[in-house]
Amino acid sequence: MGSVTGAVLKTLLLLSTPNWNRVLAGNSYDCDDPLVSALSQASFSSSSELSSSHGPGFARLNRRDGAGGWSPLVSNQYQWLQIDLGERMEITAVATQGGYGSSDWVTSYLLMFSDSGGNWKQYRQEDSLWGFSGNANADSVVYYRLQPSIKARFLRFIPLEWNPKGRIGMRIEVFGCAYRSEVVDLEGKSCLLYRFDQKSLSPIKDTISLKFKTMRSDGILLHREGQNGDHITLELRRGKLFLLINSGEAKLPSTRGPVSLSLGSLLDDQHWHSVLVQRLGKRVNFTVDEHRHRFHAQGEFSYLHLDHEISFGGIPAPGKSVSFPHKHFHGCLENLYYNGVDIIDLAKRRNPQIIIMGNVSFSCSQPQSVPVTFLSPRSYLALPGFSGEDEVSATFQFQTWNKAGLLLFVELQLVSGGLLLLLNDGKLKLNLYHPGKLPSDITAGVGLNDGQWHSVSLSAKRNYLSVVVDGQVASASPSLGPEQIYSGGIYYFGGCPDNSFGSQCKSPLGGFQGCMRLISISHKVVDLISVQRGSFGNFSDLQIDSCGIRDRCLPNYCEHGGECSQSWDTFHCNCANTGYRGATCHNSIYEQSCEAYKHKGNTSGFYYIDADGSGPLEPFLLYCNMTETAWTIIQHNGSDVTRVRNTNPENPYAGFFEYVASMEQLQATINHAEHCEQELTYYCKKSRLVNMEDGTPLSWWVGRTNETQTYWGGSLPDPQKCTCGLEGNCIDPQYYCNCDADRSEWTNDTGFLSYKEHLPVTKIVITDTGRPHSEAAYKLGPLLCRGDRLFWNSASFNTEASYLHFPTFHGELSADVSFFFKTTASSGVFLENLGITDFIRIELRSPAVVTFSFDVGNGPFEISVQSPTHFSDNQWHHVRVERNMKEASVQVDQLSPRTQPAPADGHVLLQLNSQLFVGGTATRQRGFLGCIRSLQLNGMALNLEERAKVTPGVEPGCRGHCSSYGRLCHNRGKCREKPSGFSCDCTSSAYAGPFCSDEISAYFGSGSSVIYNFQENYSLSKNSSSHAASFHGDMRLSRETIKFSFRTTRTPSLLLYVSSFYKEYLSVIIARNGSLQIRYKLNRYQEPDVVNFDFKNMADGQLHHIKINREEAVVSVEIDENMRRQVHLVSGTELSAVRSLVLGRILEHSDVDQETALAGHVTESTCVAQAGTDATSRERTHSFADHSGARDDREPLTNTIKSDSAVIGGLIAVVIFILLCITAIAVRISQQKRSYKRNEAKRSENVDSAEAVLKSELNIQNAVGENQKEYFF
Repeated sequence: MGSVTGAVLKTLLLLSTPNWNRVLAGNSYDCDDPLVSALSQASFSSSSELSSSHGPGFARLNRRDGAGGWSPLVSNQYQWLQIDLGERMEITAVATQGGYGSSDWVTSYLLMFSDSGGNWKQYRQEDSLWGFSGNANADSVVYYRLQPSIKARFLRFIPLEWNPKGRIGMRIEVFGCAYRSEVVDLEGKSCLLYRFDQKSLSPIKDTISLKFKTMRSDGILLHREGQNGDHITLELRRGKLFLLINSGEAKLPSTRGPVSLSLGSLLDDQHWHSVLVQRLGKRVNFTVDEHRHRFHAQGEFSYLHLDHEISFGGIPAPGKSVSFPHKHFHGCLENLYYNGVDIIDLAKRRNPQIIIMGNVSFSCSQPQSVPVTFLSPRSYLALPGFSGEDEVSATFQFQTWNKAGLLLFVELQLVSGGLLLLLNDGKLKLNLYHPGKLPSDITAGVGLNDGQWHSVSLSAKRNYLSVVVDGQVASASPSLGPEQIYSGGIYYFGGCPDNSFGSQCKSPLGGFQGCMRLISISHKVVDLISVQRGSFGNFSDLQIDSCGIRDRCLPNYCEHGGECSQSWDTFHCNCANTGYRGATCHNSIYEQSCEAYKHKGNTSGFYYIDADGSGPLEPFLLYCNMTETAWTIIQHNGSDVTRVRNTNPENPYAGFFEYVASMEQLQATINHAEHCEQELTYYCKKSRLVNMEDGTPLSWWVGRTNETQTYWGGSLPDPQKCTCGLEGNCIDPQYYCNCDADRSEWTNDTGFLSYKEHLPVTKIVITDTGRPHSEAAYKLGPLLCRGDRLFWNSASFNTEASYLHFPTFHGELSADVSFFFKTTASSGVFLENLGITDFIRIELRSPAVVTFSFDVGNGPFEISVQSPTHFSDNQWHHVRVERNMKEASVQVDQLSPRTQPAPADGHVLLQLNSQLFVGGTATRQRGFLGCIRSLQLNGMALNLEERAKVTPGVEPGCRGHCSSYGRLCHNRGKCREKPSGFSCDCTSSAYAGPFCSDEISAYFGSGSSVIYNFQENYSLSKNSSSHAASFHGDMRLSRETIKFSFRTTRTPSLLLYVSSFYKEYLSVIIARNGSLQIRYKLNRYQEPDVVNFDFKNMADGQLHHIKINREEAVVSVEIDENMRRQVHLVSGTELSAVRSLVLGRILEHSDVDQETALAGHVTESTCVAQAGTDATSRERTHSFADHSGARDDREPLTNTIKSDSAVIGGLIAVVIFILLCITAIAVRISQQKRSYKRNEAKRSENVDSAEAVLKSELNIQNAVGENQKEYFF
């Protein structure tokens, strides 16, 4: 164990006199009397002493007797100083000094305690900290307050480190007071039965407190049962304590069995453990030692029908049936109280309310078991065998968490070789080997690394091997060894010494780490105390007379349901299927909002949202609609129209809404959002919302606050008003709601509820449908929330001396900090929080280095992430740091994270007490210059903007998001700054959507067309005021770029046609044989140029991508991103006086070539149809064919499925004018789409149409009463 200075420890108090008051359970009492100063010399003992004047009796604090303290003969880690307090005492503090006037002092030590002077247990300050820091000189006194206190008779101080220039030297004092207790010893077949008065019975309340100690892993501590299977049971199972409460009337969601709460581990260690059970109705508090479990039961749980008796130590009543296997408790109970009654005192006084069954005694026996701890892989215990016997045999018990290790190696006498007993993958493996022969193996047991005690017995006699594990004979098989096996060699338990000792011991799987006890060799019990004193055997790195195993999964530091597993040194978390990652399953793999998903470039879809990040709330699935802002859509079970009849105030109707998320998850999501709303529609026919005579509500809804709400639309709660009342357009102006007019025709009140504190709607109550012809219906839309006010919450730091301060950050066991920053400065502190010695700090150490520094009591650590490029580039960068029980880590952007493992058995609690400084430090030095955004600590966001408004040198908000997020705007979309975030302006793009990445496409039926006219009638007047005339008259286009996609099975088809007032044109068609043709006619007096692609059938129903780029007479064509061709036009270089853009069909006669006319269905005359090959005889054709086939097989496809449809879409962007065309087309299409949606969603305001709307809703009709085209975006 590393040296730990006194200044680091939290519990260190340097006081001149011990004068403390201790408070427990609200009662103040003195328990800090010095206990050592009055002890006799005989009460002190030690492992050894340097001389008679250095004996343990001179180890009293501040005394100068003898040599002025205790010093052992040899200074090593196997020395100890022990005191016997004469009886069990409560010990609240200890103090140490070095040897008087010397260079002898201890710098760190272990403190151990015992009731019997054996089976010692180590005292721990924290869950993983074993050692105490000692002295820095010979005479100063270091005090430690023990929380919790120790109840023990014996204390032992074990030096770990000492002054390297001296030797071990100690003087000690112990503070505390007398401890009184009542004890009963139960021998495994006995119990106590307490029968109490019925008047003192409370069916809803129980309080039980006790202490117990045992060496048995199973047993009933208490049991009380009654009618219908009701019972309360406290049972020890496999060293864990289970509280079982069963109500026959309980209706639990997942099981009808009893409620089972489990706490504690390794409780069969023959040490005292305290238990407290408190039950009040449905609330149960269950405490074992320092671990507590709070439980709130469901169903009819609060009342238990129990009998007027309770048993302790077993279930004695023969007439009662118990539905689970059980054993009696074997061990001691102390200070047993049931609802304030001292049960053991009543038993001692032979009170008739107590029935004693079996043999009990009122003192606690002390089983003589000496355990030994193998502390490291280098530990071993070497014991000599007994010579002359023709059998090798050994028995022992072991306990471990490790899957592998050497349990025993026996050297065989007279032959070379040995007997190995290994633990391999939790199984026992017995192996006999010697040179020249194959080894013989026996495998036994499974899962033996479960932390339980397991007994092992092995025997090798003559040519047989046998092994018994936990009483089960695993196997017996003939060995391939010698005919006769003689013992007498060395027995190596747990490991092997190094090779310098000349041992034959082999340890192929490494040493054993765990505990052993009850070791016997050749049927003779080994005296381990003699081994400890050095009079028998040899050992290394052992702890004798103590089992140091601990359950590192208790408490379970794996968060969010992570599964904990462990070895001797550490624990591991399996985060599979939890939605979290990291060493302790702390970090959520999901974003906290749809807004966060959007700004990672995600499109609309279903996403898991973790609204509180690393907080306790689980992620849940919802739909994100990515528009200019991100909309969160949360569904519920009541989205259909529900009709209500025959209700009145005495017999109301209540409709409940259950959401896909819990109320806590919904609240977190709503708190994140900038705006939330929910549409509520109340359809009515002679069904009012308010009784106008007395103003009492007749229908209402209930929201998240569980309060009755009587407003039915609008952003602010205005009682008994509807949307029409706020807008002043109700059907009867004397009422504030349409339904209050009490008409006999259907009408409705529809509105958006947008007061966030009341959302979501959880219940609706209707009471006015009991009159003749009275009826109502309702429909509640999903909860809609927009934006994320925390994602963009930011502050700008303008001076190095400026900072924001917040309350102390509490992340004792697990802490994470995440934020965005951007800066042009080369360094600065992002965040700092200090404690007495602990601290955390995140800073930009240099332009390319972000550093996380921290100290939890083990000395300062630093972790840095270095980037190949500078962070000071005025771009947003994301930082996330985490510190937990296992490690600390830093990640910046997508760079590889850096981690630092936590030291083994060191301090784990991060204890801070100063304010949290953001953007600077308490010293106002090395402050950060730039912006910090979305700062979150353990999933909780800090409101930087609110604090910045009142802080000099800091401004709320931060602009310049486009520099980082502009890359998300695709296809010539432009990034536009917003006060909170940014948006993509798709005006100059033929794409739509939040990132200008959604293709604008349309479905074309037979004969359908989309036309955009630049000018209906072109005027030659240069002085015309017409903008279009001047534009088209003056403009001569020498270049354009066209890009689009299509899918069709019809031939011929017109894909695109651009006409001119000068009878010039551009057409893109699918010819009759399925080839793609691009036709340019840039001179009215010449025939068109034709670019023909007949390498494949383009009318194959597949999506094809076309890109055409012309630079004067040079035309480049790209098809499906893999075929590229370039041609030179002859007809001209410019397209003049553009008239219109046509997609689909040419509706009016145009002077075009016959192939274009046929594809565009300009005329149905037989002349066009019969044109045949002569139609292209005067055209200049550039043909590109697939030369892998014959040139003469390009016949029209006659067997193609001719569905009269084509999909023409994607990006159609023609430089200067086609860009304007497609923008206008997109606007027109989207306007029709929005108009259709509005007409579908909007409720008619007149009475006649309201009934039709309701009928349509009830019949789930979606027909639209107009002949419209279908547009798909």
